[in-house]
Amino acid sequence: MSVEQEEKKYSGNNIQVLEGLEAVRKRPSMYIGDTSSKGLHHLVNEVVDNSIDEALGGFATTIDVTITEDNSIKVVDDGRGIPVDEQEQMHKSALEVVMTVLHAGGKFDKGSYKVSGGLHGVGVSCVNALSTYLRAEVSRLGKVYMQEYSCGKPTCPVTVIGDTDKHGTSIYFHPDDSIFTETIYDYSILANRLRDLAFLNAGITLTLTDLREKNDKGEPKKETFYSKTGLDEFVRYIDSNKEHLINDIIHISTERQGIPVEVAMTYNTSFNENIYSFVNNINTIEGGTHLTGFRRGLGATLKKYADDSKMLEKVKVEISKDDFREGLTAVISVKVLEPQFEGQTKTKLGNNEVIGAVETSVREVLGNYLEEHPNQAKAIVEKVILAATARHAAQSARLKVQRKSPLSGGGLPGKLADCSSRSPEDSELFLVEGDSAGGSAKQGRDRAFQAILPLRGKILNVEKAMDHKIFDSEAIVNMFRALGVTIGTDEDPKEANLTKLRYHRIIIMTDADVDGAHIATLLMTFFFRRIRPIIENGYLYIATPPLYRCSKGTVMEYCWNDMQLRQFIDKYGHGEEKQVKVQRYKGLGEMNPEQLWETTMNPENRMLKQVHISDAAEADRIFSMLMGEDVAPRRQFIEDNATYANIDA
Repeated sequence: MSVEQEEKKYSGNNIQVLEGLEAVRKRPSMYIGDTSSKGLHHLVNEVVDNSIDEALGGFATTIDVTITEDNSIKVVDDGRGIPVDEQEQMHKSALEVVMTVLHAGGKFDKGSYKVSGGLHGVGVSCVNALSTYLRAEVSRLGKVYMQEYSCGKPTCPVTVIGDTDKHGTSIYFHPDDSIFTETIYDYSILANRLRDLAFLNAGITLTLTDLREKNDKGEPKKETFYSKTGLDEFVRYIDSNKEHLINDIIHISTERQGIPVEVAMTYNTSFNENIYSFVNNINTIEGGTHLTGFRRGLGATLKKYADDSKMLEKVKVEISKDDFREGLTAVISVKVLEPQFEGQTKTKLGNNEVIGAVETSVREVLGNYLEEHPNQAKAIVEKVILAATARHAAQSARLKVQRKSPLSGGGLPGKLADCSSRSPEDSELFLVEGDSAGGSAKQGRDRAFQAILPLRGKILNVEKAMDHKIFDSEAIVNMFRALGVTIGTDEDPKEANLTKLRYHRIIIMTDADVDGAHIATLLMTFFFRRIRPIIENGYLYIATPPLYRCSKGTVMEYCWNDMQLRQFIDKYGHGEEKQVKVQRYKGLGEMNPEQLWETTMNPENRMLKQVHISDAAEADRIFSMLMGEDVAPRRQFIEDNATYANIDA
């Protein structure tokens, strides 16, 4: 076909204009990030954030979230209620405009909302577009108004359905399963978000009810989240499983340059820094100018106090800014009228005026605290000196893990059975417990893209180890070398450098028993505490080997859990377990190479669980509890979460 013929074929009729919410349905990831579990839960956040904005304005005090039996969501607040009168630009009810038009909402009118998280105005309309059914009810001015929608389009006009003496908004929606790859809501993800919001907005009551799960009395699972004092309770919650260095929570609540600044901080005896920052209730996981201001204020104030008190005179090592943050837990929350975020994902604050507002607030309040509490101040400075001493010891120790060129192979550990691929995107590394399982994995793998690193001996619990001790661990040194990851720069001694990462799938493969689960937890603790970007980039996975090999005559199946085993017995053994042959795998080493490949390593058959962080603060609390010194909360966690828990007295 000639160019002229192609030009005639390509006409104005080929240019599509996506009207209304069609663009959202066509490209949902542009608006909510993705269409997996993360995007599914983001829908709830968008609706809840609208209710929170009402609370920030002083118009709402309660927000109720319900997961229904069919995985629909209902969010109810006692705010003012979305306006229902005619919106003059569109000549439609304001409720319909808010629910069906992008960039429409009260957030753009500074008289309606002083601060708001959802500045783009695409929140609830996106939820509507991505739901097969949505019902909005508004209690306002003595009446209850209702409108229903399907895939973002109204199916009825705004209708009065009753009288009321209440006020507020109710949104009920069912996500479109033709768009989302995951449609089952995770209770814990929603609970963690509502808990954060309760801490960030003192005095507001949030509830989460799960109608899918009921107790013996037929009552649904339900939690209420409420904080009287806010961020200081948030810090105590995060640090609940750590040993306190000081018992006080240093709480800063003030306003600078018209910016409300709230900070709560304390110190514990751990070797980790845990700072969580929020802007208008949005978790800025990449930090930003508010975090910069906090760190400047913290370092300058502590350094001045240490110098003035002459506590550093006999210290032989140089104190770095990072030493002031070891063992620190802090939450920073600022409210900004017009926040500037880097990118649509809103993960990094860019407003420069926030730096000075936070820094001066921290300098003033922290400085006063140190002067008024000399014992606590001394404990903090001594912790800083200890951190500096350990850092200098770690500088030489970490040189052990600096590997040479991947092509030369000179820096790779001897036990690594590497793959032939040199493309990180195509390569995967199996971390295998023990030489026996490692031998089967080496024989059963696909050498083209699968590497095997057997791990011998006990994995170090990095939760309770200082940096220089970590680099003394042979297993950890081998992992660093195999991965191609380096730790520590002159600017940041704990920063992980992933530029030479050799594998983009790092798979923990352990036995399917208690010991295997413990080793897997130790390894996840290592990655979370020391190479967190591995998890944040989606590179860490858990292999799931089968528990049973079942056979009856010529029929053979692998079973990954007891339910599958029972189904096999019921189907082929007519409910009688004497009737089928069941092999229980107690360890990976019991499988021959072919079986291990077929069930656990073959990309076409295997089931990998990707490790991700939905709430860093909650993850920190869980790891501290699981791997820390205190036994009681760990026992309680196991009893609450294990389906079958055999806990020794």
